[in-house]
Amino acid sequence: MFLGEFKEKSRHVRRSKLGAEHVYYREKTLVQLRCDNCDSEFVRPRGSMDPKRISNNYFHVCDNCDAKAFAQKRGVERKRVWDLPASSDIPISKL
Repeated sequence: MFLGEFKEKSRHVRRSKLGAEHVYYREKTLVQLRCDNCDSEFVRPRGSMDPKRISNNYFHVCDNCDAKAFAQKRGVERKRVWDLPASSDIPISKL
């Protein structure tokens, strides 16, 4: 689940050819997400993600969870919905 994004500013020092030190700053945009498998919060750099996936239309899985097992589990749930007969009285939310 997408929770939000924030910017992180980092300070660096470099030395010029003449030996003088110069301070410069870099800003990195980070995305805060909640794992759809274990409900833990984690952070990823926005630059490493596809812009379409930075929304709640996609599932997000942290580094501690197995993304492939999560995807297989979600596939089984979707298959149950698609295999229901049209005349079934079972609501989809009960599956």
